[in-house]
Amino acid sequence: PTRCDEWSVQDVAAHLVGVNTFWQASVQAGLAGTPTRVLVGFDPAVTPALMVEPMRELGYKDVLEGFVASNDSLLAVFDGLDDEQWLTAAETPVGHVAIRVVAHHALWDCWVHERDIALPLGLTPPVEPDEIRSSLRYVSALCPAFALSTGRTFADVFVVEADNPDESFVLDVDRSVAVRDRDDRNLADEVCLRGGALTLVEALSLRVPLPASAPTRWRELLRGLATASDVEMHVGTWPSGDGQ
Repeated sequence: PTRCDEWSVQDVAAHLVGVNTFWQASVQAGLAGTPTRVLVGFDPAVTPALMVEPMRELGYKDVLEGFVASNDSLLAVFDGLDDEQWLTAAETPVGHVAIRVVAHHALWDCWVHERDIALPLGLTPPVEPDEIRSSLRYVSALCPAFALSTGRTFADVFVVEADNPDESFVLDVDRSVAVRDRDDRNLADEVCLRGGALTLVEALSLRVPLPASAPTRWRELLRGLATASDVEMHVGTWPSGDGQ
């Protein structure tokens, strides 16, 4: 069992084989000037499970070998990209974004799923500050992006103040989402989410409760990802679920 409802360790690895394969195809198509549109209508509550189902017929060794090979293949595509190529558009579940953002999504996804596997086994994954900072920025932006995709409207500024490792940034949310370093320390407390960086990544990924001090507007914002993932939002607690 893992922290993902109805997914075994092998299922989680199979999921990552599938998304690694997609990221590679997406990046290559973007670099070729023809970004894909295969995720139009993507449903994060349904599509990942549909991708995993046929892979359950494989043996665990086949899935493991495929996982290692897909990691190596994706990293080979990323290796050597120049500054202009990192800014080239490619497809993700929330639309066409720069390839550098695709890489952030891939990192966040595997970071969360590594913990989904390891923690129930009593294992503690290594804590790398750069991975946590990257994942925190990405999932913070993903929440309003999914909220916008479900038809909700926002025109606001949201702030994250994290520690261990320290990280401070601002989300400008309107018809799109932009992330920038915080340059105004006087923004109102009702838009500022504070806490340990690792815990905040877990909470915004629907794995643990938000801190009790989380502003109401952040809780409302997180409903976007919860709605898209078909996860019921509970006050003070989160059910397990893929959260993809």
